[in-house]
Amino acid sequence: MTYDFTTIMDRHGKDAVAVDGLGNEPGFAPQPPKDGFDVIPMWIADMNFATVPTITDAIIERAKHPAFGYFRATDEYYDAIINWQKTRNGVKGLTAEAIGYENGVLGGLISALTCFAQPGDGVLVHQPTYVGFTNSIESNGFRIVHTPLKRDEEGVWRMDFEDMDRKLRENNIHVAVFCSPHNPCGRVWERWEIEKAMEVYRSNDCVVIADEIWSDLILEGHRHIPTQSVSQDARDRTIALYAPSKTFNLAGLVGSYHIIYNKTLRDRVTAHSAKAIYNEMNVLSMHALIGAYKPEGQKWLDELRHVLTGNVDYAAEFIRLRFPGVTFSKPQGTYMLFLDCSQWCREHDVTLDELLRRAWGVGVAVQDGRQFKAPCAIRMNLALPLSRVEEAMSRLSRYVFTD
Repeated sequence: MTYDFTTIMDRHGKDAVAVDGLGNEPGFAPQPPKDGFDVIPMWIADMNFATVPTITDAIIERAKHPAFGYFRATDEYYDAIINWQKTRNGVKGLTAEAIGYENGVLGGLISALTCFAQPGDGVLVHQPTYVGFTNSIESNGFRIVHTPLKRDEEGVWRMDFEDMDRKLRENNIHVAVFCSPHNPCGRVWERWEIEKAMEVYRSNDCVVIADEIWSDLILEGHRHIPTQSVSQDARDRTIALYAPSKTFNLAGLVGSYHIIYNKTLRDRVTAHSAKAIYNEMNVLSMHALIGAYKPEGQKWLDELRHVLTGNVDYAAEFIRLRFPGVTFSKPQGTYMLFLDCSQWCREHDVTLDELLRRAWGVGVAVQDGRQFKAPCAIRMNLALPLSRVEEAMSRLSRYVFTD
């Protein structure tokens, strides 16, 4: 490989919540390990790999100029996004006019919700539910109405279109959040599934806010279908949110963007953001995106996807063979593995709290799945060097999933 996905980075003291945040937010962050165990950060959704060098090169080159005054997004910024979407997702006809900066995908989500719903209104969201959706939607006064994803006979997560339609009608909902690929389940939706979901939204006159932040991180054998691409109606009713932050581990720089083709939707979202005077891009964030979306970034991403696919394959097979009673749907995208521990805990008379304490105590810092509206689950980040994933599985086998 051209790029390094094997070196174990020491992130302590480098502004990394993944390691320095342990124990600081009870109920959200894992507890620090016992003496004798180092931390394997497998909870918060960032990667433990060095990002593509073109990003740091772009930031350093811009930082050589000693002035950081007011600025506007450049043509190079918009061209980078247009080319990236065309190359990676087959998007045609995208122009700079449809692209707008957002201070994070969740910031864009709330801007859009505020434009098309009032506090107290229902918002349809699939369950299991990304904890960021729960916190941001509810803290802004909206009411989440969950529609469950269900695993079919082959264990694949599926939408319940009849339940979606019923919940929309019964609750008079006109705004829905659509996560594609899905976090935490790792589902990469097929075209027919998106088409059917969009038909349900259309028949209920819903504005759709599509969180597609994971769209670059598709595991081998699968392909991301942009929500806006499945029909003209989908193109017109969808506010799509993207970012390089998950792809290239840039969350600390802050910088996402929307794609909104419908002028009416776009005008309302951009007006709301502009009037709040909060939604301003950082100049180094702009250059980071330009550096990320260079051809080298595409090569780096292709190698990363291969590494992540291997990590998922290894962990999934290990758990399947060693931890009977722990069930999961093998993810098709993202680098998160969502484990249902209900049967294992029941058979071994162990609570999820005890299971988490066991894992955290030996440095396997996984995330409490109850934050995602799942009663007995663990979310596990596999974006680490394979040697770390192997060590984590070994510790889980020796110290955690034991009689």
